[in-house]
Amino acid sequence: MMSFLVSEELSFRIPVELGYESRDPYAVRLTFHLPGDAPVTWAFGRELLIDGVGRPCGEGDVRVSPVDPDVLGEVLIRLQVGGDQALFRSSAAPLVAFLDRTDKLVPLGQEGALADFDAHLDEALDRILAEERSTG
Repeated sequence: MMSFLVSEELSFRIPVELGYESRDPYAVRLTFHLPGDAPVTWAFGRELLIDGVGRPCGEGDVRVSPVDPDVLGEVLIRLQVGGDQALFRSSAAPLVAFLDRTDKLVPLGQEGALADFDAHLDEALDRILAEERSTG
């Protein structure tokens, strides 16, 4: 769950799915389930999310930054298309846990070596995500 910040006075919590696919090991995907709309998926660099948890990062359409750079607490994700933008706030803990799982599948810096074991990564990711769901 993330908070969709409509304005300084208005926000609401929405479900957000975090995704990672071995066939695109440099990217993460966030699928936002906004009330009354079809789900919207954004894909952007895994390194941007990793770096953005601890310090402001990103240019252009996607920017990620901690709410307080001195505390690993909450993270802001700003998505922009033209003049329209959406701002989301998330606890850092589920993002860090997700990034840790992606790193166990494909260590950062090892993305280029996937050609040899791509098929096994999908199976491993499904297994890890199933284990994570069963533990809560």
